[in-house]
Amino acid sequence: MVSRFREELAAGREVPDAVAATLATAGRTVVFSAATIAIALAALLVFPLYFLRSFAYAGMAVVSIGALAAVVTLPALLAVLGRRVDALRVGRRGRDLADGGQGFWNRLSRLVMRRPVRAALPVLAVLLTLGAPFLAVSFSVPDDRAVPAEVSQGRRVGDVLRTEFAGQDTDAVLAVLPNASPAEVSRFAGVVEDVPGVLRVTTQPGMVRATLDVDPFGARAEQAVRDVRAVSAKDGTFGEVLVGGPTASLVDTKAAIGDRLPLAALLIGLTTFVLLFAFTGSVVLPLKALVVNALTIVAVLGSMVWVFQQGHLSDLLGFTPLPLTVTMPLLMFCVAFGLSMDYEVFLLGRIKELHDAGVDTTTAVATGLARTGRIITTAAALLSITMFAFGSSKVSFIQMFGLGTGLAIVLDATLVRGVLVPSMMRLMGSVNWWAPAPLRRLHARLGLREGTAHPPVPVLATVDA
Repeated sequence: MVSRFREELAAGREVPDAVAATLATAGRTVVFSAATIAIALAALLVFPLYFLRSFAYAGMAVVSIGALAAVVTLPALLAVLGRRVDALRVGRRGRDLADGGQGFWNRLSRLVMRRPVRAALPVLAVLLTLGAPFLAVSFSVPDDRAVPAEVSQGRRVGDVLRTEFAGQDTDAVLAVLPNASPAEVSRFAGVVEDVPGVLRVTTQPGMVRATLDVDPFGARAEQAVRDVRAVSAKDGTFGEVLVGGPTASLVDTKAAIGDRLPLAALLIGLTTFVLLFAFTGSVVLPLKALVVNALTIVAVLGSMVWVFQQGHLSDLLGFTPLPLTVTMPLLMFCVAFGLSMDYEVFLLGRIKELHDAGVDTTTAVATGLARTGRIITTAAALLSITMFAFGSSKVSFIQMFGLGTGLAIVLDATLVRGVLVPSMMRLMGSVNWWAPAPLRRLHARLGLREGTAHPPVPVLATVDA
């Protein structure tokens, strides 16, 4: 908003007209970008885990308040500030904001536009390479090993129990039979003893405790829980049987997420598609955005498997390699997806404005990248620094969330938004703006075009093919 206001002033507009033009262009972009983040976070509401739901409500509230301040409070402050917005300016004072964005992003945009395939292929290779370890992902719920032994007495006790006292009851599978007689409890315990992975079985009135001889968060332990639950399912004479414990919690959490994951992905995909169609009037650009953002997310999740599950950088960051905490990849996905779409809207907003003013697609893409590159990278730097700060945490899954989200922001603001997206748009040309005739009429009827009919700043020279 501030950057666009300065551009409008530099283009010769009076302060009231500059504020109005800023709201009609950058203000519109802010509203749509905030909506993309809110939609991504809202997908967390479909999951029955309170942790994810609380994050969704808090995140949506923060984004909504921020957007409201940007389009209501900030324009009023800019109107009061007027041309003094450039007072106390730091940096090159002679830089003209209306010069078309000369500088690094100008040069990069020209390079990308001239060689789109050559620019895009290395980026795709990097993203796919980073994402490859995700094929071997495994999940768990956090335990004492999430904290380094040197800062946690509980972790040191846990290490001793795991190495010197195998088969601890603290990791046992608990089966509660509230309506069973003592004879039925004993008979149930006898069947559970034959389940693979069970070391020993003890009974109490109405309860069977099955101690495991395997990692309580490994695949064999999960199968043991399923086998214990299958005992009661096969033989209804035991009545109601409730199976719990740490391993059962992991099984139930994974099931709860897995059952709702397709619905969440469908909601994110459909709502994002509709929102970007309303923003651009195209059905191609939303599909391109979804594919590109999916590549970014896979690259980030693969990197987190490589670091936190496979143990690379564990000495540097001071954590114990473990399977990924089951809720963290989902949380990273929604946050990173929303932020990636946020930057997508920043870039598309300027490109769409130029295209609507009659600029050809290639020049619009190059100019849009030149005009928004500095804003996107500055915003990304601020956010990534905040996220990377979580890497100093002593809790491994907090480190993973911070480093993963920070990496997603950096990848998206540099390689993806700076190279891959412009390359793809350059290759697709006029196809970028295609939509079926009925949808084009619907978009025109909705009246979601920006208020300004012409770009307020000069565009870059036409890029050579």
